[in-house]
Amino acid sequence: MKVLTVVAALGAAGLAPGAGQGAPRWEPQTSGVTARLRGVSAASDRVAWASGAGGTVIRTSDGGVTWRTLAIPDSGKLDFRDIDAVDERTAFALSIGAGPSSRIYKTTDAGANWTLQFTNDDPKAFFDAMAFWDAKRGLAISDSVDGRFVIITTADGGAHWTRVPADALPPALPNEGAFAASGTNIAVLGPDMAWIGTGASTTSRVLRTADGGRTWTIANTPLAASASAGIFSVAFRDRLHGLVVGGDYRKELDATSVAAATEDGGVTWTAVSGLTGFRSVVAHLPGNNTSWIAVGPQGADVTENDGKTWTKVDGAGYHAFSFAPGKHVGWGAGESGRIAKLIW
Repeated sequence: MKVLTVVAALGAAGLAPGAGQGAPRWEPQTSGVTARLRGVSAASDRVAWASGAGGTVIRTSDGGVTWRTLAIPDSGKLDFRDIDAVDERTAFALSIGAGPSSRIYKTTDAGANWTLQFTNDDPKAFFDAMAFWDAKRGLAISDSVDGRFVIITTADGGAHWTRVPADALPPALPNEGAFAASGTNIAVLGPDMAWIGTGASTTSRVLRTADGGRTWTIANTPLAASASAGIFSVAFRDRLHGLVVGGDYRKELDATSVAAATEDGGVTWTAVSGLTGFRSVVAHLPGNNTSWIAVGPQGADVTENDGKTWTKVDGAGYHAFSFAPGKHVGWGAGESGRIAKLIW
């Protein structure tokens, strides 16, 4: 929905130690592209995908030692703000923009071939992000249109997408939508739960579903709210404990009202302090722990206690970040094709 203007310098950075873990470290890598990267998704500790402006999609199969540029036909003018890896060979790429610029493509052969699965036909809609429970079931969100949220779902691996009926959703606030910043303002968990963070209106809120997207409720959060502020990322470590981060992308160093936590599955949210600026993505360290990382264009912060206290990360910031499933390894992606591997 909004464009963040940042400069993210890439360099080796040491993170504060997490509880029970060693000190995480960034390992700079060479992406081979110069496009602004907004999406990244790790399928394993060896295979990861990243995406961005100018139809850019890249993939590594050797832990980032080398990155290969992938070609999606007729996509040179598209901005792929979100990429979701279902497995090492299967991924979905979402481009943003009004009307038909919002599209979803899919590959099942490691990016050799792509199928256009969805093209937005509503000139007022602007899709921002997507997420998948598994290889078959997923959802995507657009900014609101005429006071209504626009959420589409698939149950057949993206072959068909169906809009959630308006009567299954709460009304939207004026201009309320999702920020297309890191592809992480949707979180999914288990077989049926999902949460979506909103912004750009008078209140920043979290939509939630417990039935696979058939019906939705909504909750207010204390995050900053304005045309340039709101929730940019949401993540859950279990069905009860979650974090949202964001703030005002025009004030990247302002840490006022940039995070909130829930302990009841998103019914209520409590303000979290201690971060050092605007953050565009939050991710839980895989495993049975209370450690998280929040990353933004000007840096990152880590917490070992579900957001109660935070420690600033020395080093670069990134637009997007993704841990590999079940691994203490992930990738950050950012400006000018910059990419780095995080080992925690």
